Amino acid sequence: MKYLSWHFGHLGHFGCVGLLQCVAITIGAFISPMLAQEVYYPETKRVDHVDTYHGEKVSDPYRWLEEDAHTSTAVANWVENQNKTTFGYLDSIASREQIRARLTNLWNYEKVSPPSREGHAYVSMRNDGLQNQSVVYISESPEERGRVLIDPNTWTTDGTIALTGLSFNPDGTLVAYGRAEAGSDWQVWRILNVATGEVLDEELRWIKFSTPEWTTDGKGFFYSRYSKQESADSTFRGVNKNQKLYYHHLGSDQSADVLVFHRPDQPDWSYHSSVSDDGHYLIIQVEKGTGSDARILIKDLTDPYGMPVDLIDKFESEFVFIGNDGTTFYFKTDAAALRGRLIAIDIHEPDRSNWREIVAEAKETLRGVNLLNNQFVATYLKDAHTAIRIYDLSGRYLREVPLPTLGSARGFDGKRWEIETFYSFSSFAVPPSIYRYDLVNNKSTRLFSAPVDMEPSDYETKQVFFTSKDGTRIPMFLCHRRGLKLNGNNPTLLYAYGGFNIPLTPSFSVTRLAWMEMGGVFAMANLRGGGEYGQDWHKAGTRLQKQNVFDDFIAAAQWLIANDYTCPKKLAIQGGSNGGLLVGACMVQRPELFGACLPAVGVMDMLRFHQFTIGWAWVDDYGSSDDPKEFQALRAYSPYHNLVSGTHYPATLVTTADTDDRVVPSHSFKFVAALQHAQSGDAPVLIRIETRAGHGAGKPTTKRIEEATDLWAFLVRNLDMHP
Repeated sequence: MKYLSWHFGHLGHFGCVGLLQCVAITIGAFISPMLAQEVYYPETKRVDHVDTYHGEKVSDPYRWLEEDAHTSTAVANWVENQNKTTFGYLDSIASREQIRARLTNLWNYEKVSPPSREGHAYVSMRNDGLQNQSVVYISESPEERGRVLIDPNTWTTDGTIALTGLSFNPDGTLVAYGRAEAGSDWQVWRILNVATGEVLDEELRWIKFSTPEWTTDGKGFFYSRYSKQESADSTFRGVNKNQKLYYHHLGSDQSADVLVFHRPDQPDWSYHSSVSDDGHYLIIQVEKGTGSDARILIKDLTDPYGMPVDLIDKFESEFVFIGNDGTTFYFKTDAAALRGRLIAIDIHEPDRSNWREIVAEAKETLRGVNLLNNQFVATYLKDAHTAIRIYDLSGRYLREVPLPTLGSARGFDGKRWEIETFYSFSSFAVPPSIYRYDLVNNKSTRLFSAPVDMEPSDYETKQVFFTSKDGTRIPMFLCHRRGLKLNGNNPTLLYAYGGFNIPLTPSFSVTRLAWMEMGGVFAMANLRGGGEYGQDWHKAGTRLQKQNVFDDFIAAAQWLIANDYTCPKKLAIQGGSNGGLLVGACMVQRPELFGACLPAVGVMDMLRFHQFTIGWAWVDDYGSSDDPKEFQALRAYSPYHNLVSGTHYPATLVTTADTDDRVVPSHSFKFVAALQHAQSGDAPVLIRIETRAGHGAGKPTTKRIEEATDLWAFLVRNLDMHP
């Protein structure tokens, strides 16, 4: 789902960036032959519950599993019994401990984020290898480690309280930082004196999906929050609506914060704030749900009594504020450009006929623009891999930043006046490196390379294109050991997401490289619904067109089989969140096509997802069962509702967490209960329910390693992997 953003860049959806050390080791040291094992599932009560949607009756026999395991004894017992069954099965896999040891060894390398300039210092995040949480360091130069500024590992012994974001004041003397417990989306924000390490008294609560935006005088910041939650049930399951934009003045209690903007008649609106570099304006980006369409309001900060006024007053297109020159405001938008362009709007003459195009729409998809060295640094996706182009303020193309190979570059942040910026680069078999980019001399200097004993040339990465059911051309990346034999018998892991305008690009993952070291093929398909090719591509996988996404994924599997990479019994599929829905829908529609399925924190009940936490916001992508036509589409593919008793379903290991307040765990609970009831084959149907963990963000290293170990052990057994 949406809303995983960090001050220092995106940490990735349901995995962890890692490194693989290649050693001469036989596959047999990792993999034991498949052992037949009958699985006895805990008894799950079925109830006679029926809902009526637009005249159609729909059974929901596991409605009781929607109760919170922290307050319901029945659900807590069910969770305990399911985990006993799952871990009993996993404990019996002989190679599991060897996989765990290898993953732990591979994970143990230094990880570094691109630095950012904050005042007169540089700030980066580092992890020595197996630390549960990365540590914030501050130094006088980007090459140095410097001193510890914030160490989340001191907050709890098990690493389950995570740093969620950072926001420095303009001179870098203070930093607001967010904390989240047990993977929750709820954040508590505190303020730290950078020089002394003193934490100020004020504490800001009831915040989700918001990062403080400081005023240029450093006296306070804008942020968005929800109303106080009055019970544990409302905190972790209640619908999140009626967000409000506030201003917090340093030294005051949160109760004294000034309400800046709120529309009580529009409970679905959410607010993101930006302060212009000249300190003159507050820009309020208003969104509705997870769609990119936005309204824009401007408040003159020099007028203490001035009200925010509309600049863009309709939800018709994306508008992302980039910067301004006086009353000329620059926006990245998809208005009249579905793959994105850069425009200028004079706020005193905002009529669309007066808009000025700075950078026109290209064949590639424009994903972001930063204003550095008085130049626009634009990030594009070219067939799902990164390209960086630089333009002057008039929009004249200057150059493209050379990148090492096909892969992902992230960063290029900073202030308008800065002549340097920093970025990371990685690919499937290329460990992360950190670069300093000199915007004046067009020169990249490598500052850090992940210290891993591996040889990228031992692996082969390529991009292929296949045809989906309706004739659409879909890209897919393949990575595996060089010299792979196309004999139709290779264990293959197919991964995808396909939603919310989010693109998948080649990036480094220790778990995926461990998979390839074990002889597996990794395939990543760029399905419709994602953000690889602009809004047309995205919209083609939403609402009434959502089945296109599943057709694309099924076509990817068929291509891998037809081209002799693998066969159904050796093919596993994996996805998380919206990707968990993807796996659930496809295994229900084509159970004979897959040998194993790994849906993580998935949206499995498509008729009720909008009843919990932020689920209502996903209606922009999924539609709603409240609408008759959209109900029919949702009912047709909802994984929970389309399981058929007597079917041989693939081996399935569902993963979720007890404190996931993004996709509440009842989605996975109900799906597994129904799947265990429907399964007529011998393949196991298990659920692994993590404790003190959420949707994925902030999960400590120890839990990530444990989960990856269990996933790979499950595949080793159920794909019959052996020499």
